[in-house]
Amino acid sequence: MRLITLLFLVVCCIAKAQPKAKKYDLIKMMKEEKITLCAKCKAEAITIHNKEAFQLTVEGGNGFAWLTGETFGNGTIEVDLKGKDIQGQSFIGIAFHAVDEKQFDVVYFRPFNFRSDDPVRKIHAVQYASGPDYGWERLRKEHNAHYEKAIEPAPDPNEWFHAKIVVDAPHISVYVNGNTTPSLVVDQLQSRGTGKIGLWQDGPMPADFANLMITPK
Repeated sequence: MRLITLLFLVVCCIAKAQPKAKKYDLIKMMKEEKITLCAKCKAEAITIHNKEAFQLTVEGGNGFAWLTGETFGNGTIEVDLKGKDIQGQSFIGIAFHAVDEKQFDVVYFRPFNFRSDDPVRKIHAVQYASGPDYGWERLRKEHNAHYEKAIEPAPDPNEWFHAKIVVDAPHISVYVNGNTTPSLVVDQLQSRGTGKIGLWQDGPMPADFANLMITPK
């Protein structure tokens, strides 16, 4: 009996020690002013393809919608994303380990490249970058096809897709639509290890986010 009781207590302790996933109702957070928008950003709640979404639009360049008061170190970020299948107009992702709008890491997607017939464009589907020193242009020039990859199987660029970003500093792995093989595996280009986390968008087309969930390690 004592052994059974001891095993029960051990199991309970292990269960309590496991990190818990936290789900974020982005629309509710927006209404409660728990999301901090950049100066050139605007957001609204919409329903698209039968899913309620937080829509982020940036007027010129890239922009952020920070989760107010939240920090992220190591763990897993999961989110549903929807961009636009318009060449060079739609970039959508998650920024993390951020200090501000210049110092941040980001994993983002180019939906218009998901199913491109051009093999060069197709390998530019998912990207890791780190501001301010390692933008996509420098990474593509100095490390072509390392910090950006194709996604196989390629998602429909006009539909929602699910992204899972696993951060175990300095390693980052990105999985799409439940695939057990990562689409992108890289090492971070900075050593902060923790920082702000938020939604990221670039280009003139709006970006849609839903079902954000973060599980700390």
